[in-house]
Amino acid sequence: MADDNTDLVAEIGALGEKLTVARGSIAQKIIGQDKVVELALTALLSGGHGLLVGVPGLAKTLLVETLGIVMGLSTNRVQFTPDLMPGDILGSEVLETAKDGSRAFRFIPGPIFCQLLMADEINRASPRTQSALLQAMQEREVTIAGEERPLPAPFHVLATQNPIEQEGTYPLPEAQLDRFLLQINVDYPDRDTEREILLATTGAHEAQSTPVFTANELMRAQELVRVMPVGDAIVDMILDLVRAGRPDEADAPQHVKDYISWGPGPRAAQALMLSVRARALLHGRLAPSPEDVEALAGPVLIHRMALGFAARAQGVVLADVIAEMVDQVMNVRAAA
Repeated sequence: MADDNTDLVAEIGALGEKLTVARGSIAQKIIGQDKVVELALTALLSGGHGLLVGVPGLAKTLLVETLGIVMGLSTNRVQFTPDLMPGDILGSEVLETAKDGSRAFRFIPGPIFCQLLMADEINRASPRTQSALLQAMQEREVTIAGEERPLPAPFHVLATQNPIEQEGTYPLPEAQLDRFLLQINVDYPDRDTEREILLATTGAHEAQSTPVFTANELMRAQELVRVMPVGDAIVDMILDLVRAGRPDEADAPQHVKDYISWGPGPRAAQALMLSVRARALLHGRLAPSPEDVEALAGPVLIHRMALGFAARAQGVVLADVIAEMVDQVMNVRAAA
């Protein structure tokens, strides 16, 4: 058993070093978005999907392309538009006539048959088309013409979304939002970062990212994340946080009861458990800490909770509600 633990520690250590190289390769193309890159890698290491939210022009699409290169994944991109149909994503069967006159259906795979799907501006497609991803994101397979077709492994969706206040957008249904491990908010860069971007991207030559992982190495990393030990205190902290976000819970904070109409389900706790392990790995640690829980509570919970009508009318910000909830839970755990 001791040898097994020693081997695991050595493998996790080597993986941490390789992830540092991967982050450096990504930074060649994605400048000044360290937190966004960390959250995207957290989603991939956890075996989950990520929803990148921000206005156009903040390198969300470039980030997904770069991750595909660095992590060694086959990548397809779908530009979501109002007239996009489910078959444009999943594929379809066509009736072909052979030279002898016989006819048979042949399946033409859609772009979803890849390892990393970039769903660009996902909320510009109709709800019917958005829902085409539901089975794929949860079960890693799609059903077409009554036949179940497995997707390549690993399979990840990194979707970009414009703020819902923009014209021509459709809110994602709650069931689909819950299938995203993390919501990753992409903000405007500060002045110094924007200057660096300006100089790096408008010259005759641009830096290029290089492959660091293979698909099999990424899947092994995902296995290591799942066997990383988690202390009882961290498990209780995760449960406290997720349950505190449900307004029907008797011991939920009062501001949650006042402002939240519905809260996170068990999938949120699962997402937080996996993602804190992945973040610990990215920071070179062998087990998650309270710092990991605090850092990932917002990205895990914000798309799994909804403000009530009165809270929206008062201008309450969901991120502020979650931050206050996290502070209360952390203070109670620290005092215990």
